[in-house]
Amino acid sequence: MFIRHLWENPSLFFMQIWVVVFSICCHEFMHAWVALKQGDSTAADAGHLTLNPFRQMKLLSLVMLVFIGLAWGMVPVNPNRMRHRWSNALVSFAGPSVNLALFVLSGLAIGINAAFIANPSVHLLFLICGGINMVLFVINMIPVPGFDGWHVVSYFLPKIQSGTNELKTGIGLSLIILIFLFIDRISSFGFNATLWIGSNVRDILSLT
Repeated sequence: MFIRHLWENPSLFFMQIWVVVFSICCHEFMHAWVALKQGDSTAADAGHLTLNPFRQMKLLSLVMLVFIGLAWGMVPVNPNRMRHRWSNALVSFAGPSVNLALFVLSGLAIGINAAFIANPSVHLLFLICGGINMVLFVINMIPVPGFDGWHVVSYFLPKIQSGTNELKTGIGLSLIILIFLFIDRISSFGFNATLWIGSNVRDILSLT
């Protein structure tokens, strides 16, 4: 179980917990904020314009994260209250876009750290942040009902909503299984891409 890392490497364990909680809360906050800007105050009225993990993730998600390394967040939205037909897709993509931004910013932070500070703890923290946020971005963009990617893809390919529930469920489960079979490769890609950004930023800063 994930919690065994608490005894094996406490500092790494708490770094991972902090990164996941912060990343999910930022993800959910952006859903709520963009929904409000698009005319739907459902999430804002429910108190989701916050980074409080007990509001964004709830206690069960936090407990599951600590014990098995699995966590989630959710904000309520009402597409019928949004101003434009593309608003729901925009609100849905807002969350994953934060994860993508955190991934890029982590790479930048690694490069700045390497050029000026060279603190190994800072390097490790942002490496974890970059890798985890790449994983969160990919998972959330799965075009499966219940995931952000479904609403985004549905806007561009509305015909996919016309399939039967059984077909959607079958395709969805297949995609989820496929993603989790390759989760280690996605994670490795995230770490390597974060390091690649960092090394390029370091080289650029070294020339100045």
